[in-house]
Amino acid sequence: MSNPLITILGPTATGKTALAAEVAYRLNGEVISADSRQVFRGMDLGTGKDLADYDLHGIHVPYHLIDICDPREEYSAYRFVNDFRKAYEDITARHRQPILCGGTGLYLDAILREYHLSDAPVDPAYRASLDAYGDEELTERLASYGPLHNHTDTETRERLLRALEIAEYARIHPDRYARLPEMEHHVFGMALERQQVIDRIGRRLRHRLDEGMTAEVQRLLDEGVPAERLMRFGLEYRHVTLYLLGQCTEEEMFRDLFTDIRRFAKRQMTWFRRMERNGVAIHWLDASRPVAELADEVAIGSYHQ
Repeated sequence: MSNPLITILGPTATGKTALAAEVAYRLNGEVISADSRQVFRGMDLGTGKDLADYDLHGIHVPYHLIDICDPREEYSAYRFVNDFRKAYEDITARHRQPILCGGTGLYLDAILREYHLSDAPVDPAYRASLDAYGDEELTERLASYGPLHNHTDTETRERLLRALEIAEYARIHPDRYARLPEMEHHVFGMALERQQVIDRIGRRLRHRLDEGMTAEVQRLLDEGVPAERLMRFGLEYRHVTLYLLGQCTEEEMFRDLFTDIRRFAKRQMTWFRRMERNGVAIHWLDASRPVAELADEVAIGSYHQ
């Protein structure tokens, strides 16, 4: 068995990065980011990279899977699992402690529940062969490939077709799976009362705007990242882009963005609770406590689970 993987997860604005960096400092570790937007270069304030958190006590804590893609590139869960495996194996080969940290539920779930992901291309001929079947029949066929990791695969016909396409490709090309090493998991979650999360979201949003988040989005537009592409990243990039295009006022931008981030944090917690129902054991921490105390609990608890 390789080094146990310590995972620190939680909704936005709960202090995950600061805790992960502190734990890494104490355990001779390195942090692997599990954030679907922090992989993109130049998207710093809007994604909350908080890179200053990795410099503490006079040293720099190494991190991975941040700033590895151009914003024009597509990045998938399949790529994430492969990139995670490479980072994990590199860290453990140097006898250091890997720490997974983030809030993207799909990425975290893919590691903690060991999804079998395949980089399957679109196959029009295979899709056409399914035209005569109803959704119920397609759902039964998908179930025949094995347990569903993502039950939203059956919500629409398009999702069903894509899930079947991936499953069939993986059956024919088993070597194209994203494979994970054998790991022991110690998972910690950052928990706060709902109003505390809302208050933190508001303060952090104002701080990021003051620090130049609007200018960051304008720079990305000036560098040729299409507005449509930026808006697909959602949240900060959607609303700030709309403001820069003159489609809302600054006051409307802040109000709508604040509302959407609050809803996003709620969806994150819903995902984490579903992970628990699916068998992921999460030890919840009171994120209102000092980082040093939480780091002690993680460092001690990760070796007594």
